[in-house]
Amino acid sequence: MADKTIMLVCAAGMSTSMLVQRMQKAAEADGITANIFATGASDADTKLAENDVDVLLLGPQVRFMESQFKSKLEPQNIPVEVIDMRAYGMMDGEKVLQQAMALTK
Repeated sequence: MADKTIMLVCAAGMSTSMLVQRMQKAAEADGITANIFATGASDADTKLAENDVDVLLLGPQVRFMESQFKSKLEPQNIPVEVIDMRAYGMMDGEKVLQQAMALTK
């Protein structure tokens, strides 16, 4: 059972799949048990209904959806934030993992 569930949302769910792999490797190295997955913006509501998500991170290309997700998830106390653009561009799994973990404390 994962301690934390982290959902990444991007335009189609493809560009974040490599980032998810790197975040999972970073989590293993840090001794963190996490369920990390990516989805496209069009499928985000379905994935939220199917999973007990602790934090939602948005890819920079869908940053315009931040307020929409925040208002939707605020009643459930699920933090929403845009992934740091530099960390996203560098596919820095450790940095994005730490960003997500900081939101779940």
